[in-house]
Amino acid sequence: MLFFGKKSADLDLSWLHADMHSHLIPGIDDGAPDMAASLELIKGLQKLGYKKLVTTPHILWEVYPNTADIIAKGLEGLKGAMAEEGISMELQAAAEYFIDEYFEENLKAKEPLLPISGNKVLVEFSMITAPMDLQQVLFQLQIQGYIPVIAHPERYIYLAQRKQTFDELKEAGCLFQLNLLSLTGYYGKSVQELAEYLCKKNYYSLAGTDLHNPRHLAALQKLSSSATFSRLKESGLLLNSTL
Repeated sequence: MLFFGKKSADLDLSWLHADMHSHLIPGIDDGAPDMAASLELIKGLQKLGYKKLVTTPHILWEVYPNTADIIAKGLEGLKGAMAEEGISMELQAAAEYFIDEYFEENLKAKEPLLPISGNKVLVEFSMITAPMDLQQVLFQLQIQGYIPVIAHPERYIYLAQRKQTFDELKEAGCLFQLNLLSLTGYYGKSVQELAEYLCKKNYYSLAGTDLHNPRHLAALQKLSSSATFSRLKESGLLLNSTL
């Protein structure tokens, strides 16, 4: 007698409605290198069930010195290419801000930022050590009417040794954004374990693909076998559908 394994269903992320962290604008950061790559990534996200994309180019001044104008022009070009390809998908652009001296200077000067939706600003910081004045910078963001969204907190694995930092950031009013790939082990076991810990604490309010390339698209399929991902879906805590 022959036994045939059941083919696993394709991953369906339509319940999230919106992806709010990706790098799709071609040639301005470490994401899609050209328009063809951008369009393929967008088609892949559409196949996963997303109806809206908020792409978030890096603003890291010494590496990716992007500005609102650069991002706006890139977005316009990408939308035009999507229309030519017949891709029907809502696309907006915000930014992923790296907390550094340049960001702090702009904050002090009250330069307008590019929020994800309304007043939510996506920020990241060093994977090696947190800024000494992290909480003060986040407080300044709030004073100016923004809600800080901490990008992929599970990837700052040095914070696993002082988890109270997560508690402090949540108590201060920050939102946490999960990288979905973290639950697949893509970034390593330590990151996956920290993501699962934060999920158990019900600390995540948003989830993003942080999509850069086709490898990320392929790796997302492993979410289908993640029990933590299933529980997160059932929790109803994620705000993606409100964006």
